[in-house]
Amino acid sequence: MTLVEWAQQVCAELELSDEIGKSDVDRILDLAKDAAHSVARPAAPLTTYLLGIAVGRGADPAEAAAAVAALAREHASGAADDS
Repeated sequence: MTLVEWAQQVCAELELSDEIGKSDVDRILDLAKDAAHSVARPAAPLTTYLLGIAVGRGADPAEAAAAVAALAREHASGAADDS
């Protein structure tokens, strides 16, 4: 089973009508990677959950993910500057 197939099954189970595709999965995984590597590993699921809330409230998925990924990278940059 691919991650896209898994995501589609989860959407069906949660009765989410929107289709999720490879670009959506890739966006979420990229954001999770940025959060995990730039902040802390536990930040990955928390960050993606918060992105989901924002998108559910009307935020553009691509714009919101890009903004939060940039925030995570800034955090990493700032942490590197502190050492």
